Amino acid sequence: MTWFEALFVFVAGIGAGTINAVVGSGTLLTFPALLAVGIPPVLANVSNSVGLAPGTAAGAIGYRRELEGQRGRMLRLIPASLIGGVVGAVLLLKLPGSAFQAIVPGLILLGCLLVALQPWLSKWISVPSHTHRGAWWVIPAVFATGVYGGYFGAAQGVLLMAILGLGMDPNLQRMNGLKNVLATVVNSVAAILFIIVADVDWLAAGLIAVGSTIGGFLGARYGRKLPPMGLRALIVVIGVVAIVTMVF
Repeated sequence: MTWFEALFVFVAGIGAGTINAVVGSGTLLTFPALLAVGIPPVLANVSNSVGLAPGTAAGAIGYRRELEGQRGRMLRLIPASLIGGVVGAVLLLKLPGSAFQAIVPGLILLGCLLVALQPWLSKWISVPSHTHRGAWWVIPAVFATGVYGGYFGAAQGVLLMAILGLGMDPNLQRMNGLKNVLATVVNSVAAILFIIVADVDWLAAGLIAVGSTIGGFLGARYGRKLPPMGLRALIVVIGVVAIVTMVF
């Protein structure tokens, strides 16, 4: 890797960390960047997952104020993300790279629609009997998103925001903080598994790790100031970009 390619990957890591903290989908910056510098797809996916883990953790730390009073939610949802992340990482190592190609754009589109229509859908969906615990389907949905996140992860945040916003709490900033914690769990457990059993391009992973950590704190600093409508619009825009990138 030349110095210019290294700088390119590092800058992509900063952008990915920023986007992940605010919405998710940072993989859409770093994964193509790794492919562009000549790293094979599976190795790029593995190295990308390892590199982004510190950045998602930085985003979660940056949103710690929004996490106040949500300890119970985290304790209930983290196991689902943990197990889902392990399953997804194993699937990445076992299944062909095209296995989820057809369904992933549809999932992201669904997430975008749910986030965009959340204020109206909330009037038609039954309010959970205990709003702190959320609807019964939140845990299995978080598990399924964890599987997807461990497998690839692009727009994992969009899906989580749709699930948490509809099934648990309409306050998007609080749910963004919770989303960052769950994404950190998924990325971290997948990264640990990859480090143990798979090949990692440590230079690429290191550049992304440093860049995404910087970006994670930047994203948390400015993302927390977005009004609900602005955050909802940003989620939808990034989700649409993810779909277009994957399809075309």
